[in-house]
Amino acid sequence: MEVVVLTVGDEVLAGDITNSNATWLAGRLTESGAAVSRILTVPDDRDLVAETIREWAARFDAVIVTGGLGGTHDDVTAGALADAFGRDLVVDEAVREDVIETVAAYREANPETVAAHDVEIDVDAWAALPEGSRALPNPEGLCPGCVIENVYAFPGVPAEMKALFERVAAEFGGETVAKTLYTPRPEGAMLDALSGVRERFDVAVGSYPAAEGRNRIKLTGTDPDVLADAVEWLRGRIEVSEE
Repeated sequence: MEVVVLTVGDEVLAGDITNSNATWLAGRLTESGAAVSRILTVPDDRDLVAETIREWAARFDAVIVTGGLGGTHDDVTAGALADAFGRDLVVDEAVREDVIETVAAYREANPETVAAHDVEIDVDAWAALPEGSRALPNPEGLCPGCVIENVYAFPGVPAEMKALFERVAAEFGGETVAKTLYTPRPEGAMLDALSGVRERFDVAVGSYPAAEGRNRIKLTGTDPDVLADAVEWLRGRIEVSEE
C-alpha cells in the first residue's frame, strides 16, 4: 500500500511548530507495512490543497491530510476536500451533536475561561464536512476528521490526529518490512558492504549517523526471508548489533 502525507499550515512552513505529525504518521504507517512515498507541507491555500489532494488521490492508494480542519478563518482543509471531489460542505446532525457536546463539556470544565474571554463557537462551521464523507468523531477535541474515498483528513493537534488515526489504523497495511542495525564502523568504511548487499538482495539500504559514535543501517524490503538473508550477509562483513 502506497501512502502519502500532506500537512497543511502556514505555521509549519514558518517554522513556528515542528511537523511532528508527519514523522509520527510515517513511523506508524511503516510499522503497518505500508510504504510512505511522499511527505509534503503546503500553506493554508484552499486551491493548492484541493489541487494536491486531487492529484495524489488519483495517483496513490491513500492520502492522509493533517491540519487546517476547523471553523476559524484559516481552516481551509474541509473546503479543499469538498472542492477536490466536487462535493458541497454539509453539516450532518450526528456530527453537529458531537461538536455541541464537546463545547458543552469544555464550558463546564472551564467556566472561568469561558466567562473571561466570551467564548463563542460557530457549531456549524466546526461540524461542516464534504457531503458523502465518513465522519470521524474526535475524542480528544472539537473538530471531527473524515474519510472521503481514499483521503483521510485529521486535525493538526497531535493528540487529536493520533486518536483519529488509531480509529482507522486497520485500514492501512502492506508488505513492507524493515530491519535497523547499528555499527561503530564509519560510513566511509562500509561502502563495499553496503553496495554488496544492494547488489545481491532485493532490499533498499540506508545508512545514517546516530548518537554515541554509532552509525545506523536500515534495510527495507517486501520479503521477510530475503530481508533476513540480507541482514545475515551484512553481519558477516561488518560488526553490527540490533541495539
